[in-house]
Amino acid sequence: MMRNDRTIKWLILLIPTLTIGLWEYIRHAFLLPYLSMELGNLLAPFIVLAVTLTLVRSLFARLEQSQQALQREKGTNAALEERERLARELHDGISQSLFLLAVKLDVLDEMKIDGPVKELATGLRETVRVMHEDVRQAIANLRLPPSPAAAAWVVPLRELLGETAEMSEAQADFSWSIPDVSLSDKEKVELHACLREALINVRKHANATKVLVVGEADGFGGFRCAVEDDGKGFSGDPLQSPGRFGLRMVRDRATAMGWNFLAERRGDWTIVELRKQGGAAS
Repeated sequence: MMRNDRTIKWLILLIPTLTIGLWEYIRHAFLLPYLSMELGNLLAPFIVLAVTLTLVRSLFARLEQSQQALQREKGTNAALEERERLARELHDGISQSLFLLAVKLDVLDEMKIDGPVKELATGLRETVRVMHEDVRQAIANLRLPPSPAAAAWVVPLRELLGETAEMSEAQADFSWSIPDVSLSDKEKVELHACLREALINVRKHANATKVLVVGEADGFGGFRCAVEDDGKGFSGDPLQSPGRFGLRMVRDRATAMGWNFLAERRGDWTIVELRKQGGAAS
């Protein structure tokens, strides 16, 4: 990535100079009999401007995208380093203390004390064992890369899906693979509101037996998010049906964000879909 950035920077510096040089060569070698010096000098800055607005502008956009990707990578690495530090602190602190406490409880047990004290020691040992397992699991989770589906703003969506499925006795499936760092705060807010409204719509009207929430990244900064169900669905354009205020709200939010909105029937499935094209502004 650094090598590509260096190449782009050199091209940004060299293209205007090379353009002027190429123009002067063509003018003197081929156009001098047809083009006066004054007109040639007048055309030169416009030619450089035209090249700048095409090639150089495109290079600046690519350089900006590369820098944004680098910043996201740095942020991800910093988060992973912080998780590793917390894992070490848990292991060196709480985990070791719980182990020592378990050893002392074993010593107390070997003293062959009967009655309430022995029962208390047994209860404490079980508590320590459970806490030690919890800490070990927390350490393991911290040392694994965070899952996109575990992001704090995604969890309420998964819970709402569970509630929707429970109320309608439907089978629920949640598939989310959009990296948290690829979304801006505004995109998270709008996605949450749109998907929540779509799920509420399923709960109220669909009578579905299966409900699916999908979030897929396209690898270029875009995504596809959808709520799918096998309920009774709709016929015709659902946005023209009376009472479909929720879907119209989803469409308006998506339009304001520059996303594509789709609500349609595909076979036995109803699909409400939001799609952001890779590289689209938000």
